[in-house]
Amino acid sequence: MLDGALLGGAAALAGALNAVAGGGSFLTLPALAMVGVPLVSANATGTAALLPGYLAGAWALRKELSGPMSPSLLRLGVLSVLGGAAGAALLLSTSNHAFARIVPWLLLAATLLFAIGPGLVRRRLATADNHKPRGRWLADLGIVAVAVYGGYFNGGLGILLLAVLGALGHTDMGRMNGIKNFVSAILTLIAVAIYAASGAIVWTYALWMALGATVGGYAGGMLARRLKPEVVRGFVVLTGLAMTAAFLLKAY
Repeated sequence: MLDGALLGGAAALAGALNAVAGGGSFLTLPALAMVGVPLVSANATGTAALLPGYLAGAWALRKELSGPMSPSLLRLGVLSVLGGAAGAALLLSTSNHAFARIVPWLLLAATLLFAIGPGLVRRRLATADNHKPRGRWLADLGIVAVAVYGGYFNGGLGILLLAVLGALGHTDMGRMNGIKNFVSAILTLIAVAIYAASGAIVWTYALWMALGATVGGYAGGMLARRLKPEVVRGFVVLTGLAMTAAFLLKAY
């Protein structure tokens, strides 16, 4: 019961952070590790707990996906499934010992991306021309690469997707957020299905955390107008750096 309360609280704070600025996964993975869940299973369980939020986000911005786009919605879905499945399979083939040594670097990379990503996206949009998005093969490669990352780790996924979409030539922020949420939901859904089939998810903990993330997401949405995003973002970056240091000390 105590573990459930701890995980529910961590997930609630993670959901609130995701609603305001993102970075909630920086809390869910360490919380699961603290209660003794092996890291590979902790990563799978935390991803499963955050799945409802991804699905809700995709539904909320479904209108942004209307009309023609490149890649098409069907193509995005197929690429997301392929990449998410590959990333999930890669995670499940990684031993807990190896993943423990990889996690600090993934956390550090996600934290740095979280810190500088919004600025990169804004700069890309400010200097964007009116050309169409880049070639199909480059767009496909970019989406699949991000989907593999998301199926494997998921931390900082939203910022990474926005950065890739901007680099591919997209300039409509509403459409970009719609694509981001759609790709995130699809790749996470297929990854969680694979995690579940392999028995990697601790469902008792995942349900506690999903409930906490839902409550926290609602509260965070209510507070979003009162909190300065840069303050929350600074807190997330400091949390990410602290978690990176903690995992480094434990792994090395």
